[in-house]
Amino acid sequence: MELQHTRNQYDVEGNKGPWYGSKTSCTSNDGIMFQSTDLILKPSESKKKGSLSGDGKGGGGHGHGFTVEHPTSYLETLMHLFKGNVGSGIFAMGDAIKNAGIIFGPIVVLCLGVICVHCQHLLLQAAKTLRERHQVKVPPDFAETVELCFEKGPPKMSRLSGFMRKLVNFCLCTTQLGFCCVYFVFISDNIKQVADYHGYVADVHVIMAIIFVPILLPCLVRNLKYLAPFSTLANFLMMGGIIIVLYYSTSSDLPPISERKYMAELKTIPLFFGTAVFAFEGIGLVLPLQNEMKNPENFSRPLGVLNVGMSFVTFLYVTVGFIGYLRFGNDIYGSITLNLPQDQILYQSVKVIISIGILLTYCLQLYIAVGIMWPVVLGMLGDIKHPIFGELLFRTGLVLFTFIMAEAIPFLGLFISLVGSVSSTALCLVFPAMLDLVMKFTHEELTPLVIVKDVFILLVSLLGMLTGGFESISSIIIAFGK
Repeated sequence: MELQHTRNQYDVEGNKGPWYGSKTSCTSNDGIMFQSTDLILKPSESKKKGSLSGDGKGGGGHGHGFTVEHPTSYLETLMHLFKGNVGSGIFAMGDAIKNAGIIFGPIVVLCLGVICVHCQHLLLQAAKTLRERHQVKVPPDFAETVELCFEKGPPKMSRLSGFMRKLVNFCLCTTQLGFCCVYFVFISDNIKQVADYHGYVADVHVIMAIIFVPILLPCLVRNLKYLAPFSTLANFLMMGGIIIVLYYSTSSDLPPISERKYMAELKTIPLFFGTAVFAFEGIGLVLPLQNEMKNPENFSRPLGVLNVGMSFVTFLYVTVGFIGYLRFGNDIYGSITLNLPQDQILYQSVKVIISIGILLTYCLQLYIAVGIMWPVVLGMLGDIKHPIFGELLFRTGLVLFTFIMAEAIPFLGLFISLVGSVSSTALCLVFPAMLDLVMKFTHEELTPLVIVKDVFILLVSLLGMLTGGFESISSIIIAFGK
C-alpha cells in the first residue's frame, strides 16, 4: 500500500502551503495511520482520544494533530524541563571548569545560560508569530518552525526552507544519538570502578557489551506513556546522586581558590565551551513542553516555567562545576562521579544509582531521534508487511549504532565536548539567532540592536563550533595515540 502524509490536518492558510505539524504520521490508502510514538490505531479510534487542535488554543499535542488528553500543570512541566536538561552533562561541569578556570568558567557558564535561555525565547516567539500570521493549525516543532520561517521569508531564502528543516533534524538526531553514546561510556566507566574494587576486573568495552541489553529493552517501548515511570525514577535517582556528590565534595575542608587557575590556557577553553553547551541540551523540548501545558502562556512569562526552571538548572551547573574543580583540581575526571571514593559503600552506591538513572534516561533521548528518523525510513521502504516489527528492528539498530560508536571513542570528556561544540551549539545558539534575524527582516522589524545582538551570538557560536570541534577531534586523536 502506498504511504502518503495526511495533509488535511496540517494545511496552512487554506491549503495554499505545505502541511506542518507532523513528522511522525503517515497514512495508507487503507486508512491506517502509522505513528512511531503511538500504538497503531485506525483514524476512527484515534479521534476518540482527542479532537483536532485547529484553534491553536490550549495544550497542543503537537506531532499528532490531536489535543493533549492530559495537559500538564506548571509543576509537571517544570519537572519535565529539569529532566530534559539535567543528564550526564552536569557531572562533566567540573572538568569543563578545569578547562576554563575557577573564576572565568562559572562566569561564562552563567552568561552562556542567559544566552541559551534568550535563544529559547526567540524560538518560542518565532513559533508563536508564525502560527498567528500564517494560521498554522497544529503548533510547529523546532525544525518546522525554521522551515516555515524561511519559506515565508525573502524569496532567495524560501528556496532553502526544506534544506533548513532537514539540517535542524540532522542536528537534533546527531545531538540525541551523541547523548546516547555518552551514556554508554558514562555508565560503563562508573560500573567498572565499582566492579574493579570488588574484584570483578573487566575491560570497559566488556562492560559496555554487558549493559547493552538493559539499555535496549526500555528502548523497545514504543509509547511514550509507558516510559513515564522510567522518567520519574530517573529524576529521583539523578537528584539523589547530585546531592550525594555535593555532600562528599564539601564534607572536608575545601582548598582556597588561589590554588586553582583563575583562567585556564587558551588552548583548553574550546573544550570548555563544548562541554558547557552540551549541558544546556534541552532546547528541542521547549516547544513540545509549552504545547502540552494546560496554560501554555505560563511557559514563557517572566516567572514562567522556562525562566524559573533554567535558572535552577544553571545554578546547579555552576555549583557542581565550581565545587568539583575546587575540590579535586586537575585530578578531576570527565565525570565527577569517578572521583568519589571506591572503598565506601555510600559512594559506591551513588555511582550505581546515577548509572541506573542515566540508563533509564537513554530511552527518552533515543525516542526523539526515532520520532524524526523512523517516518523517513518508513516512507523510503514503502509497503512493509509488519511496520511494528520493522520499527523495533530500527530501534535496535540505533542502539547498536550508539554502542559501536561508544566502543570506538571511549573518552567521555572529549566525546562530550565534540558533540556539544558542533550539534548542540547549532541547536542552542545558531538556529534561534538565524530565526530572529530572518523573522525581523521579513516583517520589517529589524533594528540595529537586534542585528548587533544576533550577529554577536552567531559569531560566538560559530567560533566555538570551529575551535571546539577542532580541539576535540585533535585531543581524541592524541588520546588514541597514547
